Amino acid sequence: MTPSPRFLNPAEAARRLGVSAKALRLYEQRGLLVPARTAAGWRSYGPAEMARATEIVALRALGLSLAQVARVLKGDAQGLAPALAAHQAVLEAKARELDATLDRVRGLRDELARGRLPAPGELARLLQPDTRPALEFELPWPWGGERFALSDIRPINHIVGPLGSGKTRLALRIAERFPGAVFLPLDRAEGDATATRLREDAALRSRVDAALAWLVEDGATGSEALVALLAGLEAEGPAAIVVDMVEQGLDHASQEALIAHLRRRGAEARPLFLLTRSNAFLDLAAVGAHESILLCPANHSPPTYVAPFEGAPGYEAVATCLATPEVRVRTQGVIAWRPTVSDPAG
Repeated sequence: MTPSPRFLNPAEAARRLGVSAKALRLYEQRGLLVPARTAAGWRSYGPAEMARATEIVALRALGLSLAQVARVLKGDAQGLAPALAAHQAVLEAKARELDATLDRVRGLRDELARGRLPAPGELARLLQPDTRPALEFELPWPWGGERFALSDIRPINHIVGPLGSGKTRLALRIAERFPGAVFLPLDRAEGDATATRLREDAALRSRVDAALAWLVEDGATGSEALVALLAGLEAEGPAAIVVDMVEQGLDHASQEALIAHLRRRGAEARPLFLLTRSNAFLDLAAVGAHESILLCPANHSPPTYVAPFEGAPGYEAVATCLATPEVRVRTQGVIAWRPTVSDPAG
C-alpha cells in the first residue's frame, strides 16, 4: 500500500525551504503559491506545494523580483538570462577564490615537506578565507573606553540595543574608524539634498530607479524616505555604509522588501552596518549566513555578537529590543532619560 504523502505546516515548510513563514505568506499574497487547507482551515503544504515553493525560492535566490518570478512560472523566461549570467559571475569569482586557496594549501604542504611550520595565523586564514580583518577601536561613552574589536565583519551587520544603550554612538565610531565608510543619519530624507544628487548623477539615478522598481514589485511603498535611503546605499565609492535606524520612514512591507533586496548582494558585497529596532527588518528567523547581529546591552557592558537562534546567549535580549513597525512609529524620537553626570571635583 502506497503511504499517503506528508503535508507540512507553515513552520515546517519554511524550515525545510530555508525561508521564513512570512515569506510563504508573501508568496501566497502575490498569487505565486496556494497552500492546501486542512479540514480545520489551516494552511498545509504537500508535495505539489513544496515543489512549487522550491522553484520560487530558487528563482528568488537568483535575484528575481516577485513580479519576475510570477512571469517565469507562467512560462515567460524574460529576465532569467541576466539572472543566470549574474549567478555565473558569482560562481566564477568563487572558483577563482578556491583556486587561490588551493595554491596556498599546496604552498603550505611544500613548506611542511621542507620541515617548516606554517606562520602564525596562516592556518586560520586558510580555513576562514572570507573573514574580514578586525576593526579595533576604543568604545565611546556610555562605555568606559574599553578596547573593542569587530572580529567578524559581514556584508550585513545589524546593530541592536534598547534605548540609551549607546548603539548610535557605536555606529558613529564604526563610521569614523572604518576606512572609507560613510554615515547615513536619521534626517537623510529631509531637504532637497537627495533630489539634487540624483539630478546631478545620472548613474546613481539609474541605480536608485532600478532598486526602487524591484522593491515596489516586492510590495514596498515608494516614498521620499525610501528614495533617500537608496541614494545612500547605491552610492559608489564608500568602502562601508553605516545607517542610523534603517527602518526610518518605511512601512512594514517596505522594510521586508528592503532586507530581501540587501540580501541579494551576496558574500562579496561591501559591509553595511544597519541600526534597527524593527522585527520586520530584522526577522530573527530569516537571518542568513552573511549577516551578523551586534547587541549593545542595556547595562553598557561591551557589545556582543549574538547568534540568531533561540537559546543562544543574548538572543532573548535582542528579541526584546525589536518591535513591529507600528510600535516603532509610536516610539519614534523617544530618548531614554539619563541623569546628569556630577562633577567629580564638586
